[in-house]
Amino acid sequence: MRQKLELTWIGKDSRPKLEPRILLEDPSKSYHANHRVRESDLFDNRLIFGDNLLALKALEQEFAGKVKCVFIDPPYNTGSAFEHYEDGLEHSIWLGLIRDRLEIIRRLLSPDGSLWIAIDDNEGHYLKVLCDEIFGRSAFVSSMVWENFYGRSNAAAISPAHNYVLLYSPMGQDWKKVRNLLPRGDESSSKYKNPDNDTRGPWRLGPIFAAGERHEGLMYTISTPSGRKVSPPKGSHWRMIEAQFWKMVDEGRILFGEKGDNNPAVKLFLSEVQEGLVPRTWWSHSEVGHSQEAKREIQALFPGDTPFDTPKPERLLNQVITIATNPGDIVLDSFAGSGTTGAVAHKMGRRWIMIELGEHCHSYIIPRMKKVVDGKDLGGVTDVTGWQGGGGFRYFSLAPSLLEKDRWGNWIVNKEYNSGMLAAAICKLEGFTYAPSDTYYWQHGHSTETDFIYVTTQTLNADQLQALSDDVADSSSLLVCCSAFKGDANRYPNLTLKKIPKMVLTKCEWGHDDYSLNVENLPMQHQSAVEPVPTKRVASAKAVQTAQGGLFDATATATPANVEVKP
Repeated sequence: MRQKLELTWIGKDSRPKLEPRILLEDPSKSYHANHRVRESDLFDNRLIFGDNLLALKALEQEFAGKVKCVFIDPPYNTGSAFEHYEDGLEHSIWLGLIRDRLEIIRRLLSPDGSLWIAIDDNEGHYLKVLCDEIFGRSAFVSSMVWENFYGRSNAAAISPAHNYVLLYSPMGQDWKKVRNLLPRGDESSSKYKNPDNDTRGPWRLGPIFAAGERHEGLMYTISTPSGRKVSPPKGSHWRMIEAQFWKMVDEGRILFGEKGDNNPAVKLFLSEVQEGLVPRTWWSHSEVGHSQEAKREIQALFPGDTPFDTPKPERLLNQVITIATNPGDIVLDSFAGSGTTGAVAHKMGRRWIMIELGEHCHSYIIPRMKKVVDGKDLGGVTDVTGWQGGGGFRYFSLAPSLLEKDRWGNWIVNKEYNSGMLAAAICKLEGFTYAPSDTYYWQHGHSTETDFIYVTTQTLNADQLQALSDDVADSSSLLVCCSAFKGDANRYPNLTLKKIPKMVLTKCEWGHDDYSLNVENLPMQHQSAVEPVPTKRVASAKAVQTAQGGLFDATATATPANVEVKP
């Protein structure tokens, strides 16, 4: 049944049936410091190269409910073509593509997590309604206005000066209970003075009335030292009951001016106020930087090059991550772009995951993160965070689709898959954790302490099935995934038999590698065939089970022995 209030667009009901791919690590592109700089150094950060919708799906099994902060800066659909993104998608297509990604992000967020989306006027208001639908209107926390441009454009009817940052959390307004305050800077502290040498330290005057008329206990009348009567102005009330008021007068916490005739005001002491500042919705360029500052940061890292038109300044990400996370929390950016989110998260001691499809993942993000790890990135928030280098990251790419069609149009296991990759992929599809045992060849993964899975492309006969059944304890169960089997499956009460690939044929879309926000993916767009470029991968010994030597037929091409599989 449809909701009564919703945003509709062409193709809204069309949703991709995503294949949960496995991730393949390439150690030659992973990078780590040679030694620990501090005990808190983090090495298990992840840079994933590939379509971000498939990559988000690949992360879901391991990270559902675990990501503390998501910051994304998706293409704004402005109609201007950037070098690395086609940023001119038709509105309906753009909404559908963003919706698909946000639905997975919602499942990745921790119960106390938060999502921050940078956006402009082109799609910002539609995006707000879309997010209300996906996360629930009660999950909306606020919309920040970021002053990304502080000059003045003579070409525009109204000179643009800002972008938005939408903020959502599963906790909604209760998120204030877990969010962090911003550090109290010199400018804020400078408002506190001590002209009367109060032993309690610097102070400033604060209001004594609050809006709204309340019960009689907060609607009393007092007399100032000069004898003037003071009552709350219409539509307001005292902030404390009368007994508390006079107690504060005795303690020197309420002042009436030099002549004792002013309206009373409260002395607020710096030593007694909360340690930080409540974040505001207005983020000025002086506070968090602007677009030109961001470009200068990139140019300092890559002199003579301007690889991105719309990077975000490190100070902007520093503010987001400060408010939303604590050291060790996971920060995710599925539109990594120039890698600013990962760079700032790394300097701040947060774990990070970045996803990027463009080739600049290799030409800019990897070199940038290497400089951060080596302590050679001296710009951005390096000084503010006291960053000196350390930690590292692991590089992953998406595995190819598990199934491909043979010459007759039948779905078969992709020839690029070796035994370890196949076992990991089937585990993910069936909801098992891939954890091959060193002791039992038939334990490729588990869903509980007593439920296991075994994956092979062999045809198993009755004797082999009986041997498996005898090995598996009566109190345990084993899901056997094989190409075929002979015998009566009902004879083995602790075994469940399924055939590969028939068992997974209807689970998802196979052979679809590109769901990117690119005009080439618009419906009815003609695409010429492109010869796939072979990808060199590396494998761990553990990923290949020697007990399955005959897994693939003679026509299969095994993946080079060097692949570390990440389910």
